[in-house]
Amino acid sequence: MKRMFGTDGVRGVANEELTPEIAFALGRAGALVLSRGRSSESGKAKVLIGRDTRISGEMLEAALVAGVTSAGADAVLVGVMPTPAVAFLTQELKCDAGVVISASHNPVEDNGIKFFAANGFKLPDELEDEIEALVHNPPNGPRPIGAEVGRVIRCEDGLRRYIAYLCQAVPVDLKGIHVALDCANGAASACAPEVLRRLGARVTVIHNDPDGTNINLECGSTHPESVQALVQAVGADLGIAHDGDADRVIAVDHTGALVDGDRILSICGLDLLSRGELAQGKIAATAYSNGGLIKAFRDAGGDVVITQAGDRYVLEAMLKEGLVLGGEQSGHIIFLRDSTTGDGILSALKLLEVMARTGKPLAELAKVMPVFPQALVNVRVRDKNGWDSTPEIAATVEEAKQALAPEGRIFIRPSGTEPVIRIMGEHPNGELVNSTVQKVAECIQICLGMD
Repeated sequence: MKRMFGTDGVRGVANEELTPEIAFALGRAGALVLSRGRSSESGKAKVLIGRDTRISGEMLEAALVAGVTSAGADAVLVGVMPTPAVAFLTQELKCDAGVVISASHNPVEDNGIKFFAANGFKLPDELEDEIEALVHNPPNGPRPIGAEVGRVIRCEDGLRRYIAYLCQAVPVDLKGIHVALDCANGAASACAPEVLRRLGARVTVIHNDPDGTNINLECGSTHPESVQALVQAVGADLGIAHDGDADRVIAVDHTGALVDGDRILSICGLDLLSRGELAQGKIAATAYSNGGLIKAFRDAGGDVVITQAGDRYVLEAMLKEGLVLGGEQSGHIIFLRDSTTGDGILSALKLLEVMARTGKPLAELAKVMPVFPQALVNVRVRDKNGWDSTPEIAATVEEAKQALAPEGRIFIRPSGTEPVIRIMGEHPNGELVNSTVQKVAECIQICLGMD
């Protein structure tokens, strides 16, 4: 049976794949597993639930609440909230678990359910497997009745607490800095502009009017052209774009040039390294990160630990190696001294802090990392499982590896959340890498592509 949990929780088209029935089962199973071992003297278990702005969020929230309370746990509702805020508030409010209803950067028809442990970290595979086992094979009990049924508790000050935490975590003076901000019509809309303004920045904001259906719609970190245009139109010092649940950030310098997650990692990581504050002298990044990131750190006397794609694997490497900084090219960046997960608003503040401290514009700071030409192609497929056992694909991939060796590389993996195969190539010769990646993509399309 296919595993229910992917690299970032349970995802699917809301009300078709991710149904209210599944949400109820996940809420009940999650409450049972994550409150296990709690003594009865300490009262009922508490499960905090937040969501992004997509229209299906309230439907799935209602089902989750029913599942949680049917297991005898209280459901603490914080409403629309960034994913990292849910992780923070789970700890802050001393809850036994946290749940966020979000499909991050995906389109509005998708949604997802992701759990956090009481310490604010995402669940390890073992706990997800326990929850999934209970979903597939529900236990007969417990079935609390009367006063033992869980209550619904509405937390009205969650956003205030999160904003205060961010301002305290990075108390930088942003007076004189003009920020163009794209909130993706998502969970950042109510807090990102407020944080920047409290710290003194001048803020011009777009896509901060969510209506339930416009989340990530031609805006945000996956469509940076909006903030690129805004930066130049208003003469901002830089642009910041978040995704729907605000766990990512992509920046734009004053000329409109993109500064992706790799370059943000370089700027912040090398700044920490230069001040002797980068633990182990290393950061963690994925196989999708540009080779220029590794070169920049090695030239500065540091290094990069490479993981498989997915922020959970970045976090695993950070915890294993004792690192404080890691992330992905997509802009999902983890500052482990301040947060247990990727936080787009926190990452933007860290970048602004380097700008404020050095007095250098983002365009100059971004030069610390050379960029090797990359090509990335996504192929939608009928079935992403077992793609590497297809002889025609295996032979084409081997040819591609030989064509790009020794200076370059090719990396292929199925998406953790979509029926997509991702092909990424890198080489100093841009034409060679583009043609090589395209050849592999065409082969996968022929063998496995959608009709």
